[in-house]
Amino acid sequence: MKGIVLVGGLGTRLEPMTRVTNKHLLPVGQFPMVYYPLHSLVDAGIRDIMLVTGGNNPGAFLELLHDGREFGLDHLYFTYQREPRGIADALRCAQHFVGDDYCLVMLGDNILAGSIRPFVESYLDSAVGAKVLLTEVPDPERFGVPEFDEDGNITAIIEKPDQPPSSYAAIGVYMYDQLVWDILPTLKLSARGQYEITDVHNVYLERGLLTYDIIDCGWSDAGTPQSLFRATQMMHNSDFLPAPNSPPRQ
Repeated sequence: MKGIVLVGGLGTRLEPMTRVTNKHLLPVGQFPMVYYPLHSLVDAGIRDIMLVTGGNNPGAFLELLHDGREFGLDHLYFTYQREPRGIADALRCAQHFVGDDYCLVMLGDNILAGSIRPFVESYLDSAVGAKVLLTEVPDPERFGVPEFDEDGNITAIIEKPDQPPSSYAAIGVYMYDQLVWDILPTLKLSARGQYEITDVHNVYLERGLLTYDIIDCGWSDAGTPQSLFRATQMMHNSDFLPAPNSPPRQ
């Protein structure tokens, strides 16, 4: 399985902090934000990882992360999203990297206080379709929100609904098989001018190929001042922290 971390976008909700830097370089506790999704992927056993950059200061990620040796990687790959046209559009940039493999996509502002390895392993046991991870949140209207039937099956995922059908959110951790590359070219721009990842999930759902797990650890995105503060508080009290080992200077 290949790992993809999406660290593009303009981070306008975090202005003025993001006027001069990419939001994924902002600190969450003692580490830059991007360290956390990288740590989550490496902990899950993924060793081939690509960062999809864009927006402000894309070269700063190379300067910060080098070849990924701090995280126990042999190499870290980079590519660039030319315009901030949504998560699904950013994912297209990594198709050449994933090739015929499965992939795990993680948004760069997702901060987890526990391991996703059990969910990755359960997906790879079947390795069919797509899997999304869910958690209960106080503000589901900010996210893709699943609607459930009486048996607990997802019947739809609605992007940023005014009236959320549940209190759960699809966090920014997604697993896909090769079908995703057939779905992406069929997407239409949303009213927000974005290629929505929720549309990808609903195609999988229509084909009976979408599964989900509910995470059993703390989670926060870090895309607004309030959620960035929550993420910092959460990781201050967490043992699930990156432990990068800096390579010696040449």
